Amino acid sequence: MWLVLLVCQLGLILRTEAQIPESCIVSDTNRAPENSDITVSCGTEHMDMSIYICPMYQALYNESLMVLNNQFNNPECFGTADWSVDPPVLKFSFPINESSMSSCRNNFKIINQVGTGEFADFSNVQFVNISGSVTSIDPSAGMITYRPQILYRFSCLYPMQYLLNNTQLGVSGVSLAIRDNNGSFVSTLSMQLYKDEQYLEILTVPQTGLNLKTKIYVAVKATNLTDRFNVLLDRCYATTSPYPMLNTYYDLFVGCTRDAQTKVDLNGESQKAHFSFEAFRFVEHKNLTVSTFYLHCVTRLCEVSSCSTLMPDCGSSQNRRKREAQDVLANATVSSPAIVVGKQTTGLPSESNYSSPVVAVIVCIVLLTVLLIAMAIYFVLYIRRKKTIIP
Repeated sequence: MWLVLLVCQLGLILRTEAQIPESCIVSDTNRAPENSDITVSCGTEHMDMSIYICPMYQALYNESLMVLNNQFNNPECFGTADWSVDPPVLKFSFPINESSMSSCRNNFKIINQVGTGEFADFSNVQFVNISGSVTSIDPSAGMITYRPQILYRFSCLYPMQYLLNNTQLGVSGVSLAIRDNNGSFVSTLSMQLYKDEQYLEILTVPQTGLNLKTKIYVAVKATNLTDRFNVLLDRCYATTSPYPMLNTYYDLFVGCTRDAQTKVDLNGESQKAHFSFEAFRFVEHKNLTVSTFYLHCVTRLCEVSSCSTLMPDCGSSQNRRKREAQDVLANATVSSPAIVVGKQTTGLPSESNYSSPVVAVIVCIVLLTVLLIAMAIYFVLYIRRKKTIIP
């Protein structure tokens, strides 16, 4: 047993560099650890960290003695040194999935809160917090050590509701750097319009506009997103402006409250959501040839196991209340390109480009012409008949 421990200690000692590398000697980071040493990037598929290497050498460690969550028996939990950049950094990158979370013992926690502000209508808003630490392995074989322990703590907080750096250092025997970042999955979300119920043919809106009551199929999907989450639509509405912050809007659906022509086909069950509605015109566009509007969807991501609990309970009258008008952050709402609707109805000939008064004048002229022709024919026939009667 003692032999095994001695071999392990010897291995750790051999991994320690005896001298500070040349890149660190001339580097501004050739100093004791500071709170600015760690940078955390909260991505949509991976979490990435970079830590200055040179302060590690100052503390009598090196890149091979820094590991995630003390998992020094797992090679996947060690970082990769990058000496090609200035200053040199130690990089960690791990995917946001179940296997990676358990492999290096990172903490993955779902936080439930009552909605506030823009989400005041929602009784349950979720956040995901992913956290962990990068710690130093002391290779000292004796009972005491003169090396300070280095501890870098990190976390990423992802809000799961989309309408899409706190740092501290303490040095007293432990060099501690904490970096908490906020991440966002909104860049993975997109909206596409289709013309068929199989969601295969992309809808192209002509300049003359769609016919009234044309069926429009809408897909909101997440790409390059960890498979732990599904897409859940809370609200979809239309505005006459590309900006979703207007007080003037028309709700297609808000929870259980839906427009009569709107049908939700898929929601909260996968990384895509489907619904359809019929093309309409805004009344404020009554004097325009075409009515142009934009579609917006308030989207949240839900953990697969809890999506069903976040779906609206349409059997409760309290949950059927209509959402009040409120500002929605533009960069946190999935929006469509312009939807243009003409005046004509599907299956009927298009209206003339003439205005109503001109049409009325034309109709009067046509009727008058028909009347004059009829009177002329009558007089001709009447005269011929009188000539036939006279001997």
